[in-house]
Amino acid sequence: MTERAGGSAEEAIIAARRAKADRTRARGENPFANDVVPRLGGRSLDVSAVRALADSARDAAGRYDEPRVRASVGVANFHVHGRIVALRSTGGLAFVRLRDRTGEIQLLLSRATLGENLDRLADLDVGDIVEAEGTLTASKRGELSVEPARLRLLTKAYRPLPEKWHGLTDVELRYRQRYVDLVANPSIADTFKARAHVVRAIRTILDESGFLEVETPTMHPLIGGAAARPFITHHNTLDMQLFMRIAPELYLKRLVVGGLERVYEIGRCYRNEGVSTKHNPEFTMLELYQAYATYDDLMTFTEVLLRGIDTRLREAMPEASALWREGRPFTLDAPFFRVPMDRAVASAAERTAIPEWGTAVEAGGGKALVTLLAPGFDDRIKEWAKLSPRAKEIDWSNFRKGLTKCGSDGERLFACYEYVAEPFLVEDYRSNDGKHSVPVFIKDYPFEVSPLARRNDSSADLTDRFELFVHGRELCNAFSELNDPDDQASRFRSQAERKARGDDDAMDYDEDYVRALEHGMPPTAGFGMGVDRLVMALTNAASIRDVILFPLLKPEP
Repeated sequence: MTERAGGSAEEAIIAARRAKADRTRARGENPFANDVVPRLGGRSLDVSAVRALADSARDAAGRYDEPRVRASVGVANFHVHGRIVALRSTGGLAFVRLRDRTGEIQLLLSRATLGENLDRLADLDVGDIVEAEGTLTASKRGELSVEPARLRLLTKAYRPLPEKWHGLTDVELRYRQRYVDLVANPSIADTFKARAHVVRAIRTILDESGFLEVETPTMHPLIGGAAARPFITHHNTLDMQLFMRIAPELYLKRLVVGGLERVYEIGRCYRNEGVSTKHNPEFTMLELYQAYATYDDLMTFTEVLLRGIDTRLREAMPEASALWREGRPFTLDAPFFRVPMDRAVASAAERTAIPEWGTAVEAGGGKALVTLLAPGFDDRIKEWAKLSPRAKEIDWSNFRKGLTKCGSDGERLFACYEYVAEPFLVEDYRSNDGKHSVPVFIKDYPFEVSPLARRNDSSADLTDRFELFVHGRELCNAFSELNDPDDQASRFRSQAERKARGDDDAMDYDEDYVRALEHGMPPTAGFGMGVDRLVMALTNAASIRDVILFPLLKPEP
């Protein structure tokens, strides 16, 4: 069918449905009613509550029969309402499938109970929202049913739902018209219910651990808290340029200075960057700060937090959670790996089976690989890529470009990690039986790529920082916080110099934050986690757009 013909067909359906709405008005009824109340003395209940009342009438095969239903609930009237998702007529009977927020139930319509009002069924369509009031019974096929003595249109749906046997499978259209996606693909709602339970669990666990939830500004006068490009806005009255926050970090640490020693925020952040299966410009971040703790303490707490969230999700949604857990390629049950970045690079380099790399890292770890590669390796790429399947999988072109842009050995070590180790975390860190990947903390980052983290006491060129990767995806970023105001001022100056050289992701110099540190911030550990990515992991979602109700999309063509 051509697009024009398809459009004409839909227009004809809409016109027919509008005509039905007009007929409803002609009868003195409102096709967009707002007085949803029982009128025959029925109890107004959700579908799941109605089903629960009749649960004792169900046999082992899940079938109902009328005598058991009557014995269970009697002849009381029940009032239900929802959307019609299926409708069929046969002989003098009609069957309507009704769905509300809790489930589905059948309406068994007959002239014996509805009389002449059964004829109004001709003005109803799949997608319409109705209310029904009547007794409970069972169909000949053993399906629990409401036998309405009253059926009324509440909302006329002008546009048809996708064909039931096709559903809504166009991914772009699903994201753009999420309201249709949720109707056409009911299981999608489980993902967003899970998201709500995850956020609730985060709050519960942190509140019980003595943390205080706070709210900080989402419009900032300076760029700070993370290395990212911001969205820019303007306050008209103050004639002031502002930046949508890329992270709440610096405000939360100001609160620690002020004596709020355990704080957290779950809030929206905005980064003016690319869109991918792992990135949406608008996303939800959890950040927490705990005084008198270190990044080692936070690694332990992170394992407790994630397992606690997963347990609460399992309790809240047992059936859906069982399916998600069965399909997970990773496990949260095994202890998480804790691997310094230098060791991660060295270990990954050995797995490439490139002899020079193996010799270098055996003698001097990841830093030795940096020294080996610093002069350049263009003439060796073809040779090295042939030495093993692992070596062939390395993104050599971007690896070479990334190293070229580096201005220090710390940045080069980070580039080696990004291209040699990180893409293979799923393969390299497995459960004892090899069936699942195990989350891994990559820790001890170079200070050049960690402008807000505290330097390591043993190695001044490293910081007390970790990132958690779950099945290869970065989920958390945390560190022991830098609380030396002079060191922080020096790093801000370095960031400002990078910005002056054209680095759009560099931070601004935040004089007020340095002033706050000069009042004294206790030893503190801080943690950030993408809530969207966590929900992705726990529900096996392939794309971040699958866990955001209305992700950012290009304009419709």
